[in-house]
Amino acid sequence: MERKIEIQFLNWKNSASRLPLVLQGARQVGKTYSLLQFGRKHYKNTAYFNFESSHELQAIFERDLSPERILRELSAFTSTALIPGDTLILFDEIQACERALTSLKYFAEEAPQYHIASAGSLLGVAINRSSHSFPVGKVQVLTMHPLDFEEFMLAQGKHEAIELIRNCFDSNEACSLHESFLDEYRIFIGVGGMPQVLNEFFASGDYNMVMALQKNIIDAYIADMAKYAGLSETVKIMAAFKSVPAQLAKENTKFQYKIIKSGARATNFESAIDWLVASATVNRCVKITEGRFPLTAFAESASFKVYMADTGLLCACYGISPLVFQRETAAWQAIKGVLAENYVSSALTCNGHKPYYWESEGKAEVDFVIQTHTGEIIPIEVKSSDNVRSKSLQQFISRYQPPWSMRISAKNFGFENNIKSIPLYAVFCVKP
Repeated sequence: MERKIEIQFLNWKNSASRLPLVLQGARQVGKTYSLLQFGRKHYKNTAYFNFESSHELQAIFERDLSPERILRELSAFTSTALIPGDTLILFDEIQACERALTSLKYFAEEAPQYHIASAGSLLGVAINRSSHSFPVGKVQVLTMHPLDFEEFMLAQGKHEAIELIRNCFDSNEACSLHESFLDEYRIFIGVGGMPQVLNEFFASGDYNMVMALQKNIIDAYIADMAKYAGLSETVKIMAAFKSVPAQLAKENTKFQYKIIKSGARATNFESAIDWLVASATVNRCVKITEGRFPLTAFAESASFKVYMADTGLLCACYGISPLVFQRETAAWQAIKGVLAENYVSSALTCNGHKPYYWESEGKAEVDFVIQTHTGEIIPIEVKSSDNVRSKSLQQFISRYQPPWSMRISAKNFGFENNIKSIPLYAVFCVKP
């Protein structure tokens, strides 16, 4: 599959100030596969080391963290010459060996000529718990997400379709294939962006297999909770995770601890939410009280929403087959609003945005607010259908006078009253 992150890998390889690369992200989003593919395409050879499957490998880092000695022993371990510039040295599941993570600092300082990339499924969790220092400032950190809609289309070879969507986004002109692309969007909502699931879907089109694989991934997430957290904390993390579908199904999607357990309070479950966010299993969207620059200054961290990182996995949590979305069934009508909001959250996050939401005294709410790299504050209203009337967006516009606004819905492209209309399938075009 064609992954957009490869452009960032190539920039890293060619950088004169290259540091060891740390690739983080949720389990099974394709981190290892993408790095191995990159190694095959851009290096003469790749030396692969998996810290989760070899205690002998971890022992290499126990004696000291001298890059010269470590490289010598790694070469002997894999029977491969580690040649600067020609060899991609790949440390996989590096969170399983904290000293290997710390060693990246010394590779940056004493052996910068070597190309070292590392990947880990629970790096965010491992970093927070590390008994050894994380090499802050000595590594380049990238985050990998599930495939977005653009990558979903590219995986089918639909490059011309992506080009058409981009052109319509830039020109605000109606797309002639609008209905066809909405059909693709509905498929993507149910299948999601996990590579293993998509491979099965493209190969067989078997929705039962798709759901089985999605449930396997969810089970793997739950297994990670038990493996990387203490017993009492694991119970809380699992309860918080299992509450996410119910949180999103409420009319008010603000995260409420009482949904997890009657009488539950933030003090009981804050760390559980932090764990889920750090593991990249969910995305957190924090409330802002003012739509002004900089948004971080107006963030109210105690009020937030939580979205699943992959909409296909959310569908699996609901027990909904992707086949439901092929037609405008009653089941689709009942759930499409929840899925559209989760999808937009994931799409914005994949594009490098840190989305917030705005609420005014419980009387008005804008689904997402983003800050561009030039400091513009842009409100985003999400509608799952072509009914796009929204008093909340108008209140935000009246109060803060943003340079322009976005409305993401089932409507075609357009620009009217300083509001840019963006079809649901085109959110990938919204760049920082």
